[in-house]
Amino acid sequence: MENKNKLAMFGNMNGNAISQDLLYEQAKSLLDTMLDFKELLLSYDCAIKEIKTKFDVLNKEFEVRYQRNPISSIHTRLKSQTSIMEKLSRLGLEMTRDNIEQNLHDIAGIRVICSYVDDIYSIADALIRQADITLISRKDYIKNPKPNGYRSLHLIVSVPIFFSNEVKTVLAEIQIRTIAMDFWASLEHQIKYKKNIKNSGEIAEQLRKCAEVIAYTDRMMKDIRTKIDNEQDEKTEEEIIFEKLKKFDINLG
Repeated sequence: MENKNKLAMFGNMNGNAISQDLLYEQAKSLLDTMLDFKELLLSYDCAIKEIKTKFDVLNKEFEVRYQRNPISSIHTRLKSQTSIMEKLSRLGLEMTRDNIEQNLHDIAGIRVICSYVDDIYSIADALIRQADITLISRKDYIKNPKPNGYRSLHLIVSVPIFFSNEVKTVLAEIQIRTIAMDFWASLEHQIKYKKNIKNSGEIAEQLRKCAEVIAYTDRMMKDIRTKIDNEQDEKTEEEIIFEKLKKFDINLG
């Protein structure tokens, strides 16, 4: 009887040991996964910083050379873990690093708002010409708007990120649009996610018409700016010198 009790106790102790070992392995695996995911997001966050810096430099260059800023504002966004999981789920994929890197190209997001339509292409082309930027895909929803009226230039690019012990190539999505296009897209996004909207078809058509009006306004503003630039009187030598001196007044801080 005593031996049976000892065997039972040994079995329970052994079972507890097995359970603790299993728990340890599960905890270690979970911790490794979390750290790996955090490092992955770090690389995307660094890609955002790299690309934003490049746009800031281009904007400053235009300010010094041409006395105007083509970029009105820059907004950045790092996709949340929940959004990543939801998108992978919609694609029928498991939450793995390989699936994230190979199938999701919009974890790092940069939205650049320009004053004029031609600035969009000037800034995009200047970025793509840089030696460390590789263009993966380009979708021009300005020349070819979506059926709902959405307009924007979308770029997927890769950029190298230099860490202490390795260089990683990271993908990022860039959306470049005018102030008017961004205004429309922001309102359309808010309306689209409201539930139980009556007359949704009528509203969609009104939004499409608004997009056409905004696109027309963008074209008119660009034409006005071009006419003003072309119709300026020929500058005197004193005015030319004065314009050059004004360049030194630009704040480079």
